[in-house]
Amino acid sequence: MTLHVFKLKTAFSLASALTFRYLCTRNPNTLVMLHRQKTLLLILVCCFSSVHFSMYCKPNMELDSILQELDQTIDKKDTYVKQKEEHIAALEQILTMNDISADIRYATNTKLYEEYLQFKPDSAILLMQENLDLAEQTNNRQWKDESMIKLASLYSVGGLYLDAEQLLDSINPATLPTSLRIVYYDVYKQLFAFYPATPMSKTKYRQYRDSLLANLDPASNNYKIVYSETLTEQGKTREARDVLLPMFEKETEDTHWRAMLAFAIGETYRMENDYDGQKKYYAISAIGDIKNVIKENASLRSLGMAFYKTGHVERAYRYVQQSMADAVFSNARMRTMEVSQVFPIIEQSFREKIFSQSQRRFYLLVCVGVLSFFLVLAVVYVYIQLKRLNRFQCSLSAANKQLHDLNKTLQSTNRALSEANLLKETYISQFLDICSMYIDKLEKYQHSLNRKALERDFEGLCRTLKSKDMIENEVKELYATFDHIFLHLYPHFVEEFNALLLPDERFNLKTNDLLNTELRIFALMRLGISDSSKIAAFLRYSATTIYNYRTRVRNKSAVPRDEFENYVMKIGSVSS
Repeated sequence: MTLHVFKLKTAFSLASALTFRYLCTRNPNTLVMLHRQKTLLLILVCCFSSVHFSMYCKPNMELDSILQELDQTIDKKDTYVKQKEEHIAALEQILTMNDISADIRYATNTKLYEEYLQFKPDSAILLMQENLDLAEQTNNRQWKDESMIKLASLYSVGGLYLDAEQLLDSINPATLPTSLRIVYYDVYKQLFAFYPATPMSKTKYRQYRDSLLANLDPASNNYKIVYSETLTEQGKTREARDVLLPMFEKETEDTHWRAMLAFAIGETYRMENDYDGQKKYYAISAIGDIKNVIKENASLRSLGMAFYKTGHVERAYRYVQQSMADAVFSNARMRTMEVSQVFPIIEQSFREKIFSQSQRRFYLLVCVGVLSFFLVLAVVYVYIQLKRLNRFQCSLSAANKQLHDLNKTLQSTNRALSEANLLKETYISQFLDICSMYIDKLEKYQHSLNRKALERDFEGLCRTLKSKDMIENEVKELYATFDHIFLHLYPHFVEEFNALLLPDERFNLKTNDLLNTELRIFALMRLGISDSSKIAAFLRYSATTIYNYRTRVRNKSAVPRDEFENYVMKIGSVSS
């Protein structure tokens, strides 16, 4: 979808939504009226749905930022190339000097080789051939080995696999210093990575990769990135990222090394078919490649494929087109062949999409015009209906308010009656049980005293009359009975009461306890006994003690202290 059509659809969607919201805000009965007008409502719903469902999902902001930087970097690509060429020209100026030594010429050629390596490999080949001639002239074995290894690397990039293998086979790795042996195995690994895929090439690739790992310091970054390749190949992509990400995060500049790390991380996401991860790290790698003028690269092609597989053909075409231009510029046959396999497919999809968009644009403009006409008609019709409904709005609102108030009053009354009836029935039942129980106890107590009197056990009779055990036991039993009855009426009283207190001040009862003294005081208050003297008489405390208990608990309140007892009165009620 082109930007112009996208903006048009967005504007129409926004206008539709705002109009609908405005009408509903002006009159809450708009939806009622629209429900009656079924045909019009269906038309409006279809209009709004077709436009809103066409909106894109919210993009990944981080990925958008990276892609924006990539696009800006591509636009400045010529600037980076110019800077590269100026640097190369300065180095080449050294070679024009008269009577320079073989050492200086070799070192300068090596620096130029590094500049040309992934910029113009053909020029790098000429430099390494010249270095090879210098090595023969000076009979310098190390120069010769080093030049042959680098030349083999260039041949493998250029698709001259047999020539590269022949050069490498002519070198005995056992005679190489450690640093050069590492390069030797790395070039051999690279050769069979580019080699046409066969079981033999895959086996050779793994063989030389293992040899490279064996010669690298396990603590070095080179070892880690090669080891991560092994993990990725084995499907251990998360472990590979655990190796690569710490190194990547340490790199703050857009260096070639950072681009290589980003590409390797992108490869782990490719193994997982995670396209967002691929796009992010391939794009970072591409930024580094462009800024370092690395023409022999795979990041742009891989990024284009990731976008192609997710249906973003425009971006896929742009990036693969850039990759093709880089491959042709550097004359890297391997990269050119890789890009050539996907470029025609993406180009054809891009052309088909452009044609399809041009057709859609025409039909869309026609639909927008028709829908806009119907929308105007709908707005006018709704406005007329609103004017009619406004005449009834005031009376209907008043009637609804009155009915709502009556319903609230009725519900409150019903809750109060229900609660009162429950209390009354429970208290009557428990009162009769307690009265019957105490009559039985008094009768037994009377028989016990009478028996002692008849037996003339006056000493035992006096002990019994003086003993407070019975009274204390009866008080304990009374409190236990009260606790059971109360908690039967309000089973969650303790939890709700603790919720009114500060967390550190809540009551933690023992396993066998139902209520403690403080809870019993407020339980009596919940039953409507708010007089401290009556509570004191029931609990066998002084009124001052009861008052102190009440004050101390209020001081622990998590709600306003003045409202604490009102909150207690609401515990367990139907309306709470």
